[in-house]
Amino acid sequence: MATKRAKEKAAEKVGEVMHEFKRGTLRSGRGGRKVTSRKQAIAIGLSEARAAGGSVPRAKATSKRSTAKPRTKRTSA
Repeated sequence: MATKRAKEKAAEKVGEVMHEFKRGTLRSGRGGRKVTSRKQAIAIGLSEARAAGGSVPRAKATSKRSTAKPRTKRTSA
């Protein structure tokens, strides 16, 4: 489990990255493309916090729910 200090470090790093994102200077990957997604900016901040030695827990995996309508059996007339 992450300690309070680790959470603070992660929150600080994400805050710095979000500031870059809002200014429009946040770049991603080797190609250096501009980040346009808020979620991607948060993911980059957490990744950088992990790389800096913060023990940031991984996000819990969520399962996809099927939103399709259940199919009914067709009877031939």
